[in-house]
Amino acid sequence: MKAVLCALVLVAAPAFGSVVPPADVDVVILGEIHDNPAHHAEQARLVGLVRPEAVVWEMLTPGQLEKAAGADRADAVGFGAALGWEAAGWPDFEMYHPIFLASADAMHLGGAVPREALRPVIEKGALAAWGAPVPWFDAARALGPLDPEDLARREAEQAEAHCNALPADLLPGMVEAQRFRDATMASAALGALADGKRPVVIITGSGHARTDVGIPAMIRAARPDVTVWSLGQVEADPGPGAPYDAVNLTAPTPREDPCAAFR
Repeated sequence: MKAVLCALVLVAAPAFGSVVPPADVDVVILGEIHDNPAHHAEQARLVGLVRPEAVVWEMLTPGQLEKAAGADRADAVGFGAALGWEAAGWPDFEMYHPIFLASADAMHLGGAVPREALRPVIEKGALAAWGAPVPWFDAARALGPLDPEDLARREAEQAEAHCNALPADLLPGMVEAQRFRDATMASAALGALADGKRPVVIITGSGHARTDVGIPAMIRAARPDVTVWSLGQVEADPGPGAPYDAVNLTAPTPREDPCAAFR
């Protein structure tokens, strides 16, 4: 398959609902800011439009989905409890529930990495901690060493994301953890494609949806024949050259200062 070339589309809040992914794409990545209700409403709309055969969730582990097997998805309270959603620390499940409803009979896959599984990633690196190889994801190509300039840029982004409160010696491990999460979601999506599920939607934060360093880059490295389209949802104009195929710009949702906990 040829790579999909999409012009960057910037969609302001008044034009909500005007983004349309191109037809015949293998993987559609729908970014979000986790606590912004408008972003989840747009994800639900696009899931209903795309009609995926599989949905990969950054927020859920495979174990959580297994425990919720047989639960009534129409019951937001009961289904959220069966998933253990609140205990996992994500924003209100009622914002995410419409995405499940819009996905009809799609297969749902956990793309979350349990916290305890990240310790060896931080200590040894993403590739060393990857585990058993799978035929649909070339981990060696996707998780190879970063050049010094790329690593420095990613470390700076991790520092900013953590309010510049982390010791410098922790930043390389944080970069590897981010890469491991991206690779886990990419592998889950590619595994679904290998099982004949198409298209696949990934529900994730907009940082993971970045085409330059996120899940799309992992898929491109591991399986360059797979086509991907990525939506970044943001609350501030990212300017020209934003690393997404389309951008949905919305008003900020009210929230406490996320850096207050580091002070």
